[in-house]
Amino acid sequence: MTYDEQLAGRLREILTGEPGLSERRMFGGLAFLIEGNMAVAASSQGGLLLRCDPDRREELLAEPHTDAFVMNDREMAGWLRVEATGVADEDALERWVEVGAGWARTLPPK
Repeated sequence: MTYDEQLAGRLREILTGEPGLSERRMFGGLAFLIEGNMAVAASSQGGLLLRCDPDRREELLAEPHTDAFVMNDREMAGWLRVEATGVADEDALERWVEVGAGWARTLPPK
């Protein structure tokens, strides 16, 4: 499955004007990076993949439509998946984008 191009367009629209923004194909999806750090991505598995403060991971996982990001049978700390239904409306998408972008802004540029 390829990533949702419509979701990628919505992400691009929200992040337009973000300093240091770039796009890159990652994890089979389209990722949006801030100063080289991934913030959010239109996932190849549908929905959104995002980075988050690892200290907030459990709090965010308690929210509807979220799941851990698993790579090679290992849950990745500081990464979340949000199902497509969890980002169907603009307010929800903007909120999740801010979670990812907010965390990426705190990381040193790559």
